[in-house]
Amino acid sequence: MNEYGTGSGAAPVEERLRAALAARAHAVGPADLRPLSPPAPPVRSRRTRARRMVVGAMALAAVAALVFLTLVLSTTHDGHPAPAPPARSPHPRTGTPSPAPTPATPSPVTATPTPRAAHP
Repeated sequence: MNEYGTGSGAAPVEERLRAALAARAHAVGPADLRPLSPPAPPVRSRRTRARRMVVGAMALAAVAALVFLTLVLSTTHDGHPAPAPPARSPHPRTGTPSPAPTPATPSPVTATPTPRAAHP
């Protein structure tokens, strides 16, 4: 039985296809094949080059615009540089102020005599 479940041999269509393919394979010889050639480098089209140039020009224009706007925004209307903003405390402010310190009361000072050494 074959794979189709019929008879013991191959189907007539399959036999004819196999014979035709075998005859075609035996008919091709080395003279029918083209010679080997090394692979050619990829060809870059003008469109690819133009696209790269346009993207580069746009990037350059964006950087120039950023520099220009930075300079314009950092100066005042009369052309002088804008003043620096006031300094801020590095510590954040809290909602409740700390209590004022109480003045220290001086402690009473008692004078104690110090012994003097006798000079010769």
